[in-house]
Amino acid sequence: MEQTSASGEITYRQRKRWVFFGLPFTFTVYTVKDDMITLNSGFIKKIENDCYMYKVQDVQLTAGFFERIFGLGSVVCFTGDTTHPKLVLEHIRMSKEIKNFILDASEKARMRRRTLNTLDIGSTAAGELDDMD
Repeated sequence: MEQTSASGEITYRQRKRWVFFGLPFTFTVYTVKDDMITLNSGFIKKIENDCYMYKVQDVQLTAGFFERIFGLGSVVCFTGDTTHPKLVLEHIRMSKEIKNFILDASEKARMRRRTLNTLDIGSTAAGELDDMD
């Protein structure tokens, strides 16, 4: 469900659902805001995990056959976060809309923080170049 807070911040709050019939009988809640993604899970042992939006590098939408029948999808966020390098929002409604929101919000967050994403492609270190002679 999409909500707008008093500050005008758009928030998506979705429950993980069963694939069959799309029923929300799980104890996992995903909250997506302009600046972070929060996962709350567990019944007896509650776990809360946050990932800042500027750390999201890429977003992927997957929807299997039964997920499409019941209007669900899974959003996979590839992040630079140490606890969740691959953050999965499983079996949620409005998955395409949420994927697009995360993609746009992560780009805006990187621009606000002036963050540059670089990838290590396995190049040699500077000290190793001197030994190559």
